[in-house]
Formats: sequence, C-alpha cells, structure tokens
Amino acid sequence: MVRINARALALTAALMITPAMAGCGYNTIPTEQERAEAAWADVQSQYQRRADLVPNLVATVQGAAVQERTTLTEVINARARATSVNISADDLDNPQAFQQYQQAQGELSGALSRLLVTVEAYPQLQANQNFLTLQSQLEGTENRIAIARRDYNEAVRTYNTTLRTFPNVIWAKTLHAGSKPMQLFTATAEAQSAPQVNFNLGASPSNASAAPGGNAAPVTPGATPPAQ
Repeated sequence: MVRINARALALTAALMITPAMAGCGYNTIPTEQERAEAAWADVQSQYQRRADLVPNLVATVQGAAVQERTTLTEVINARARATSVNISADDLDNPQAFQQYQQAQGELSGALSRLLVTVEAYPQLQANQNFLTLQSQLEGTENRIAIARRDYNEAVRTYNTTLRTFPNVIWAKTLHAGSKPMQLFTATAEAQSAPQVNFNLGASPSNASAAPGGNAAPVTPGATPPAQ
C-alpha cells in the first residue's frame, strides 16, 4: 500500500512540475534550437538546388562555343568546392566549419555572377531558350537562397538571444549547458561590389565565339588568361 502511494505521489509531482518547468522557459531553448535547425535545412536545400543547375548551365554555355574558358573553369571548380564542404546542424556552433561553408558557397556565387556578366557579350546565348530558362531558374534560386539565409539568421538570433536572457539563461547554464550560440551568415567581400568584366572591344562578340583562343575573352581581376 505504501509502495502504491509512493508511485502515485511521484506521478502527481511529475505532472505538477512539467507545466511549471514549461512555464518558466525550460522548453524554450530546445524549441528555438529546432526552429533554427529547420531553417538551416532550408538553406542547404536551396544551395543544393543551385548546385544542381550549374552543370546544365555550363554545358549550355560551352555548347554555344563561347570562348570563356577561364570563367567556366572558375564556375566548375567553385561548384566542386561548394559541394565538398558540408556541415550538419551539429556544426552550426562551430565558427571555423561555418566560415568554411559560407566561403565555399560565396566563391560559387561570385563565379556564377561573373559568368552571367561575361556571356552578355554573346547574342547567340541571349537567343538560346535553354540558356534563358536556366538563367531564370538560377536567378530564382539565388532569391530563394537570400530568403532562406535571412530566415535562418532570424531564427539563430532568436535562439542566441534565448541563451543569454532571463529566465532561459538559467537553463542554458544548467540542464541545457551543452547549448552554444549558432553562427550567422554574413555578407561576403564579393557581395559588396558588382562583378567587373572588361571586354576587348577590338573584336565583335560574333567573331569572338569563332576566333581561336577567344580574342574577346574578358579579363577578370586576378584571373589568369585562358589557355591557348
């Protein structure tokens, strides 16, 4: 009889403590963490969507005989780096891993931006419906990436603030002591200025696509000349 009463008292105590703990913010930290991790999954999904578009975009530009080999190589290499750097939700509080991921994705963004500026000199691409479709899809994906990053940053700011404010800071230092602030996306250096491409105006775009070595190939800052 005593054992039954003890179990009943334990159950009653648990039922009373649960809403009390919820009301004082115990569940806030894991709730905000889940929200931030869900937002991170959206970011990864949009970056993967962009990576999937790149091979078709490169193939279309190559098929139009555009002599922009240096720019195309930059895109291909940047995509390879971006897809090779992966971090999970467990790494969102790791500054080095997060910075490496952001840098790799930023390099691909810059390479794609330079490519799209470069091919504006080729009328045959501007009339290529496949290219225009891919360009539109890429632009749409970049917009989705921007929105996903914004939503992720907002979720992370809320989560990070939760770890530092009363009464949640009590749980952050006790029962949720393993919880650490997550990293935020920041603007890259390349995002501060538009891509700069200088064309050799001595040859027309139509001649450039047929000329060996691409006489009208753009010169991007810091880029090496295309291989002959």
